[in-house]
Amino acid sequence: MLVIGCGHPDCGDDAAGLLTARRLREMGFQAAEAGGEATSLMAAWEGREDVLLVDAVLTGAPAGTIHFWDARSAPVAREALRCSTHGLGVAEAVELARVLGRLPARLRICGIEGRRFRPGESASPEVLAAVEKAARLIGEEMTCTNRE
Repeated sequence: MLVIGCGHPDCGDDAAGLLTARRLREMGFQAAEAGGEATSLMAAWEGREDVLLVDAVLTGAPAGTIHFWDARSAPVAREALRCSTHGLGVAEAVELARVLGRLPARLRICGIEGRRFRPGESASPEVLAAVEKAARLIGEEMTCTNRE
């Protein structure tokens, strides 16, 4: 499984995906980081069968809520991923790849609900706690996948 953490490191909770990728690496797993730009994401997952994207989302749920979506089964909720600072980001990458027939066989999104997205802000305490939980859940899945 390829895990890609997306986001901007200096825009508060938008760093959630990057922080999750870093935490996974601290735990001994492989995880990549990306700004979240559509074409670079598509290039990063090229040739991969199982991909999990981690990014900040804004759905109206409490900050720190962790969401998982199967991006192959339905269009991605673009509104949820609009909190990010990427121009053409995760939602657009998934939908463009769908149109071009370049989706991985398995593509999921782990969204961490944020509340602070201003430049120069640090991640909120709720998101930092969710990063730990998401990294643990993803790490457990990666361990099980590697055993199979």
